[in-house]
Amino acid sequence: MQLRIGIQSCIWKAVKEAITITKRLTRQQSRQVTRDQILQSAAALFAGQGVSGTSVEQIVEAAGYTRGAFYGNFEGKHELVLALLEQRTHHELEEIQAMSREAATFEEMLAHLRSWHRRRDENLASWLALRTELWLYGLRDPELLPVLADRERRSRDAIAQSLEQGFAARGVTTPAPVELLALIVHALDDGLSIQRVLFPSDSGTDPVVEVVDLLMKSWTALARSTATAAGPTAAPAAEPPTENLEKNP
Repeated sequence: MQLRIGIQSCIWKAVKEAITITKRLTRQQSRQVTRDQILQSAAALFAGQGVSGTSVEQIVEAAGYTRGAFYGNFEGKHELVLALLEQRTHHELEEIQAMSREAATFEEMLAHLRSWHRRRDENLASWLALRTELWLYGLRDPELLPVLADRERRSRDAIAQSLEQGFAARGVTTPAPVELLALIVHALDDGLSIQRVLFPSDSGTDPVVEVVDLLMKSWTALARSTATAAGPTAAPAAEPPTENLEKNP
């Protein structure tokens, strides 16, 4: 009940802001505001009652628009789900890439990541509910699986890029393919988000950042240990000069 009230409050606040802004926009800009507002309302409703449990009528009513406005932007709910997946993926990637650009060191990247997770934790339950709903919707439609896979791949690529920067700053090579390390971090983020919702008092303040920090320290130590054990690469011995066995005439 409390989650539903919070969702409705957020939707109404966003609707009023959208109405105020729309008065000053061009037709094209106004249409984009309408589209974004419908997506935002759909996201809130999907998190609260599921994709299958939400109708187009409920989405437009919560957003303050008509069915005509909905179908002027989307062919149906299926296309809206696809647009919502793309919007969320693009937004999250932009945030991660911005953190990477602003961070001069990996430690600064962790600080940015800690702030990002704390902001997300303010609505972690609804964030996770929406993520799960979109996943379930995709898993039930084989045509959507490639879309979900592309979303996850782009997220892992962004993580891999950050990890590579961290290892380079430490002057070591990755102890395993960076794609595998990024997959581990990505999977842990998902798993820890679930645990944080279920056991908020048992998972610490910043579990994801703490785990990433611990993994980087462990992987860096492993990389250095492996390099030390291998020792310096011996230069190949120079071949002895060929002796001239022929006598001078």
